Amino acid sequence: MELSKRLKAVADMVETGAVLADIGTDHAYIPIWLVSRGLVPRAVAMDVNEGPLKRAQENIRQNGLEEKIETRRSDGFAALVPGEADAAVIAGMGGGLTIRLLSEGMDVVRRLSECILQPQSEIDKVRTFLLEEGFSFIREDLVEEDGKYYPMMKVRPPVYPGNASGPEKWTDTELLYGRLLLTERHPVLREYLEREIRIKSGIIRSLEGNETGRAAQRIRELKNELEQAEKGLGYYALQ
Repeated sequence: MELSKRLKAVADMVETGAVLADIGTDHAYIPIWLVSRGLVPRAVAMDVNEGPLKRAQENIRQNGLEEKIETRRSDGFAALVPGEADAAVIAGMGGGLTIRLLSEGMDVVRRLSECILQPQSEIDKVRTFLLEEGFSFIREDLVEEDGKYYPMMKVRPPVYPGNASGPEKWTDTELLYGRLLLTERHPVLREYLEREIRIKSGIIRSLEGNETGRAAQRIRELKNELEQAEKGLGYYALQ
């Protein structure tokens, strides 16, 4: 079994030898790929919906991994015991849902060595939440697949509630695009920023001269977004 570029990038972030919890596993592709290659010894594949869980169970059976991958119906971390896993993956969910699952499962999350997150929306809000809760950013990545861009991050959960020294301060640009991606001058991020600047500039030009209030409001929004993208691209000028 081969993974999509997005899921392969997520799987590559999991520490070799870690016991994995895959939250919202769907088809259980990530745990199957990791366990079948001996990269993790065992995994718990969890999903809140019965349909995806049945698909996961069938895929696990087809790969002969029933003894190493357990399935559980669970809303987030609810069916996981603290200390039972070393790493957790939450991939392909909206940013708001990702935040909820981490918040509600924090007793379990604090016992993990790492979380690998690939939120599909509101990435800046996810990063803000993680920083406010005292998570440490270990690694960030960004891949392009079929014309879409997928950011992901590997973070170390806080051991204790909150952060005694206060949240680490990131700029708005870093929250939008990822401090590690920017400082490492990730090539896919540069490609993404250049595309964003090109698209937003074109839309602004097409709207200029339109006298409606809605158009004027949209131009202001686009100019703010354009400014952030240009600030992000400015990191690459430091090379």
